[in-house]
Amino acid sequence: MLQIFKLIIIALIGLGLGLRATYYAVERGQDEGFGDGLIFGSVKAGPWTGWPKSGSRDADPYARALFARNGETPLGLTEGLSFLARADSGGKTINPFCDYVVKGSIPAARFWTLSALSPEGRPLATISERHGFTSSELLRDTTGGFEIRVSASAQPGNWLEIPSDQHFVLMLRLYDTALSANPFSVTASAMPAIVREGCQ
Repeated sequence: MLQIFKLIIIALIGLGLGLRATYYAVERGQDEGFGDGLIFGSVKAGPWTGWPKSGSRDADPYARALFARNGETPLGLTEGLSFLARADSGGKTINPFCDYVVKGSIPAARFWTLSALSPEGRPLATISERHGFTSSELLRDTTGGFEIRVSASAQPGNWLEIPSDQHFVLMLRLYDTALSANPFSVTASAMPAIVREGCQ
């Protein structure tokens, strides 16, 4: 009888520790912002980080719990890939008091979007009410290149407005991309740079 009682106590302790670890993992992801926390299988390319397995059957249980809690529906691997940037190409955390230029290469995709979101993944409240750009509406130069200026003050060309007092992240979504076949092969040179131009 004493042996059974000990086994029950050990099982309850193990259950409690497991639930606490899961709660901590999900809460940490929630506190640090969507797409972060203890989600495994990430791919990093310059300032961009993606989680290609988050929308597949191979997603780890922590990722599933975090997305379910936040009410998010990640892209399936056959639909496309999402990449998040919390820092610029120089490694400095993105600052709402600074101006940025997003430019360079984009991996081959049928369609892509670049959005500025709150650290929790919500649209930012701006006067222009523009939350991002799509690949089909950009102004481009004669070579097909582009620059998107991310700033609280109005800029010429492709301007993505951000609030001057609210932290934000950049989200790049690639739809119907060949990169889905091998997302872990993406390199920093294949992704757009995030260049800090100046700060208030």
